[in-house]
Amino acid sequence: MSKIVSYELIDQIGLITVNNPPVNALSHALRQGLQEAVNAAQNDASKALVLLCAGRTFIAGADITEFGKPPQAPSLPDVLTTLENSAKPIIAAIHGTALGGGVETALACHYRCALASAKVGLPEVKLGILPGAGGTQRVPRLAGVEAALALMTMGNPIAAEDAASMHLIDRVLQGEDLQAAALAYAQELVAQGAPLKRVRDLQIDPASIVPGFFDAYRRKLAARARGQIAADRIVSCVEAAATKAFDEGLQTERELFMECLNSPQSRAMRHVFFAEREAAKIKGLPADTPVREIGQAAIIGGGTMGGGIAMCFANAGIPVTLLEISDEALERGLGIIRKNYTITVQKGRMSQQEMDARLGLIRGTTDYADLASVDLVIEAVFENPDIKKEVFVKLDAVCKPGAILASNTSYQNIDDIAAATGRAADVVGMHFFSPANVMKLLEVVRGDRTADDVLATVMKIGKQIGKVCVLSRVCYGFIGNRMLTGYGRQAHMLLLDGATPAQVDAAAEAFGMAMGPLAVGDLAGLDIGYKARQAREAAGETLDPATHCIASALVEMGRLGQKSGAGYYTYDPQTRARKSDPQVEALIREQAQKLGIRQREISDEEIVARLFYPLINEGARILEEGIAQRPGDIDIVYIYGYAFPASRGGPMFYADEIGLKTVHETIQRFARELGPQYWQSAPLLERLAQEGSSFSEWSRSLQ
Repeated sequence: MSKIVSYELIDQIGLITVNNPPVNALSHALRQGLQEAVNAAQNDASKALVLLCAGRTFIAGADITEFGKPPQAPSLPDVLTTLENSAKPIIAAIHGTALGGGVETALACHYRCALASAKVGLPEVKLGILPGAGGTQRVPRLAGVEAALALMTMGNPIAAEDAASMHLIDRVLQGEDLQAAALAYAQELVAQGAPLKRVRDLQIDPASIVPGFFDAYRRKLAARARGQIAADRIVSCVEAAATKAFDEGLQTERELFMECLNSPQSRAMRHVFFAEREAAKIKGLPADTPVREIGQAAIIGGGTMGGGIAMCFANAGIPVTLLEISDEALERGLGIIRKNYTITVQKGRMSQQEMDARLGLIRGTTDYADLASVDLVIEAVFENPDIKKEVFVKLDAVCKPGAILASNTSYQNIDDIAAATGRAADVVGMHFFSPANVMKLLEVVRGDRTADDVLATVMKIGKQIGKVCVLSRVCYGFIGNRMLTGYGRQAHMLLLDGATPAQVDAAAEAFGMAMGPLAVGDLAGLDIGYKARQAREAAGETLDPATHCIASALVEMGRLGQKSGAGYYTYDPQTRARKSDPQVEALIREQAQKLGIRQREISDEEIVARLFYPLINEGARILEEGIAQRPGDIDIVYIYGYAFPASRGGPMFYADEIGLKTVHETIQRFARELGPQYWQSAPLLERLAQEGSSFSEWSRSLQ
């Protein structure tokens, strides 16, 4: 046996143990060792075999670092054939999380048992691929077609009890001693003379499937897939499982797996997988940097954002104090939190007992003195620098030495805020995205004097409360909001040039965005941007009317977006379905005429370039200035904070895919045709385009 796979005989039960930390990924060495162990056991005194894994989890999937490399025998399908054809029953013993190829390995065994705490899932769709080692053929034979489709097209893990109810697991084990319980289960099966149960031998009754079911399921998926192909191909595989012999179904699965694997979508989504993990690492910060203990937290401000942040901590089991300026405001904030939890309970996503426990971790106060013992305070008040500095002066006076003081600011200078205190090293930005209890992104903003252990602590606590953390240096808007300016500007200017709101949004949504920029404006409220522009003008800033005149006119007409029933679109009061409005299109023509802009027909291709190339261009500036650590960090910000389609890999990966030369030349063309004011290639983009290089190559050269 290899070092990764060991084998021993215990009371006539052959115990195969996999030990490939950290997650027992199905590397070549593991596959080879597993096949050798099963073959060796065929000729010894064992009467059954148990397959279990050392460490914190069962096999958590394929080793995706091997994707795209020349295959090495044995392949996973070959190993699973060896398991399935064993003359002795093999029992998979699952703990932790069995994912992807791990589940497929277990399904090739003859029996499956799992600790009650275990979870199983087939998340391949999230990497733009499908289960490629028999999962699409075996799962529907056990769980039924509809349950199998839900499991594989959603990609979310399920608890052991739920897996057992779907017949994916034969026995849920009691206690936490996996080896002892699994060996006992194997002995029980031997004593019963249990047969070799091969999933491949099961049949799906064609009469159990409603005519037209698969086509209807594809249509349902298309509405949420936003152009991603993997879920659709999973349906085709399951349809093959229901209509073809097992080996024919495997052939269909293999062909469609390879199609997905070689697609640009999967390449992009695998990039996101690795970029997310890389983003958690801070360059120059040792992995063993000490962290501060966060036993209790506090939030300043009980509005939508502050309440959502408080929920994040309570959900993670961390006591949190919510501070507001008055009893009335505090009760309102706590009431919003209770309402949010109640909705979750009503939807069946949380028990009343869980809700009560989480609410019990949130206490309210109007007195800063009550924050004297907390370890972390997050300020979430109005986006006004003077108010924020005032809050930090108070925190500096009452918080204990070593407490971390964080600001949830979306734009303001963390160094200026830190300067209001006598402890700048303890000050950091923690920019949550709304709604904070739902959105996964957390921009961690590093000030000039932020201590290393503060950064390490905030990155750790961010992960603990379920966030994907990305580090940013200080600049106006940090990574995400700074880049967003050009996107919003061009959405508005496209209207003046001749596009309709529906055309702009449709092009963005066809690209893969969940909502187009104008529909998002209506959802957020057009008055928010209007008030921000008023504040900037009051401060003496001169704004280009071409970037906001339509939006401002809509607000002045009382069209604030969805909340007023009309904005760029009109909205059905019951369904909130949007509808184009001739009055808005007339307003756009009027505003264009005032500015002397001659309208023309605009292609969807131009819309996509004008919306997304500014993101790329500003991203290049952010990289060159050192605001972001890596191109992949920017991609993660946009995927988790702004719903950029994961199947495009994020704006910087997308730029590499289409070629930086193409992006640069298009920006130059827009400068000639539309004017140079908003169309100047970033120096880094221009240089890399001329060199025929990419953002990823540039980033690797700095390592």
